[in-house]
Amino acid sequence: MPKKSVKKEQPSIPERKEAWFRIIVAIISGIILAVWRYLIYVFVIINWFIVVFSGKRNEELAMFSEYFNTEFYKYLRYLTFVSNKRPFPFSEMERMSVFE
Repeated sequence: MPKKSVKKEQPSIPERKEAWFRIIVAIISGIILAVWRYLIYVFVIINWFIVVFSGKRNEELAMFSEYFNTEFYKYLRYLTFVSNKRPFPFSEMERMSVFE
């Protein structure tokens, strides 16, 4: 019985270009998300005070935080080659969940 040779597929040219483009996305989106993260820390403190004194959450701050959560998730998925969906600012911003 003849052995079947398993031929490794070479990555296509567009896939190689996409792999190199991930470096640019990692740098630009990484800087934006890092700055955004510190803004989220400030919003967490502000929202905490709002809840303590008014008894309810600020929906706008919660939604802004959810946009960050979704974009950071997309960023990690893109950099680990799980997804080809680029994070902000290379695609539209979106959120995975709604205010509860």
